[in-house]
Amino acid sequence: MTLSTNGIASDVTGKRILITGGASGIGAASALLLASRGAKVVIGDLAEALGVAVAKQGQEAGNSIVFQKVDVMSGDEVRALFAFAMQELGGLDVVINNAGIDHQPAPMHELSDEDFDRNIAVNLKGVWHCMRAAVTCMASNGGGHVINVASIAGLRSAPMLSAYSAAKHGVMGLTKSAAHEYARVNIRFNAVCPSFIDTPMVRNTMANMTERAQEATIKASPLRRLGEVDEVSGAIAWLASDESTFMNGHAFTLDGGMVA
Repeated sequence: MTLSTNGIASDVTGKRILITGGASGIGAASALLLASRGAKVVIGDLAEALGVAVAKQGQEAGNSIVFQKVDVMSGDEVRALFAFAMQELGGLDVVINNAGIDHQPAPMHELSDEDFDRNIAVNLKGVWHCMRAAVTCMASNGGGHVINVASIAGLRSAPMLSAYSAAKHGVMGLTKSAAHEYARVNIRFNAVCPSFIDTPMVRNTMANMTERAQEATIKASPLRRLGEVDEVSGAIAWLASDESTFMNGHAFTLDGGMVA
């Protein structure tokens, strides 16, 4: 990794960044890291108490980070979030679409309509809502970079997690299509595709697995462990910096070698 002129790797000083799902896990770690490196950050999440706590943690460290409640399933709420971010930050350089949910592991034919529909509504349509809003905002300030947090479940099979996998495959399709559509107006789209990362959502998913399945999940990676949120947030910080400016339509895979 190269160093910027001020000696900071992945320099994001002054970048105006919006992160959905910023109240916990990868989103919270990314928000705190980016703000600590000089970015001005707005985080949106449905979990208001957690989001306020993350923003307060960043502010107490002397960094620029604020919270706004949002339900990404609602196009109106997403538009309101982006309007708030534009007013708060004066523009948007980077949008990180991280908001997502899981579902209880189950064979595909046993999934309820509700579980499937909610996964698509949050993990796919919610990303689409945010991508659409990002394009509108970024077109007015000369371009930007949209980073979608997908998953290796969007690149390969994910037994027992079919609705989640379907949504994440959809996110990859949106990412690649948008990368071509909006390159001419200097808006780039990339996706981060982690495997199982040690987050509250993954711990919740694994809690519904048998002990044997939990062990198999961990050992699926050649590194024989779950990923850490800091390993993903560090990669996101690089993508958010100007060091990634020729990357477009790419799946940035963080899986310990699972799909190698």
